[in-house]
Amino acid sequence: MKTEGRNAVLELLKTEKTVDKILIEKGAQGTLGKIFAEARKKDIRVQFVDRAVLDRESAEKRHQGVIAFTTDFEYADFFTLNGGESSLLVLCDGIEDVHNLGSILRVAECAGADGVIIPKAKGASVTEAVVRISAGAAEHIPVAKVPSINFAIEELKKRGYWVYALEAGGESIYHADLKGKVALVVGGEDSGVHRLTREKCDQTLSIPLFGKVNSLNASVALGIAVYEVVRARISEENR
Repeated sequence: MKTEGRNAVLELLKTEKTVDKILIEKGAQGTLGKIFAEARKKDIRVQFVDRAVLDRESAEKRHQGVIAFTTDFEYADFFTLNGGESSLLVLCDGIEDVHNLGSILRVAECAGADGVIIPKAKGASVTEAVVRISAGAAEHIPVAKVPSINFAIEELKKRGYWVYALEAGGESIYHADLKGKVALVVGGEDSGVHRLTREKCDQTLSIPLFGKVNSLNASVALGIAVYEVVRARISEENR
């Protein structure tokens, strides 16, 4: 598996994952020099190559002068995801765009979520592009694959989670009680959260919209929602 981009490779080097080698563009300066220094500390093989070599190895030609090679992405065990009594999990229902999935991982990791859950089929997997778009967040947050999102919802409810679908037509998220174990379900780019999935959730929550456009990008909507969970918990701690 390849990890591309300066931030993504720097975050990769902070983890315990095995890095086989790193390709760095000749004449490395700035962040690329820092990557080289960190790689040397961990005894990782580094090759300085022409930009043309990186262009050939790059999937989207956005490598920023560095590509790291690792083993395939290791998914977490769904049944081990647990952050205690204030756990926060994110479920992706039909997220097919790699850019959205990468952004979702970044948002979830920044908000301190305990994991992201994706389906084995009918959705994007964690690819090299997803890792790069997540700016390294994919290296830090557990990602679990499940047979279906509906299966995951049923299991999480057995574990005491309150499961909320983020979808139009529900209660305003600003009026919801978001303490305790919370799981947020974010829907796909076109279909949103599927009807049967919404029916399995405890409640549908919506973000008020006041403009002429009637929807938000999935990762943007999730960003608003997860930080509303964070805000609610900070308020509770300060009481």
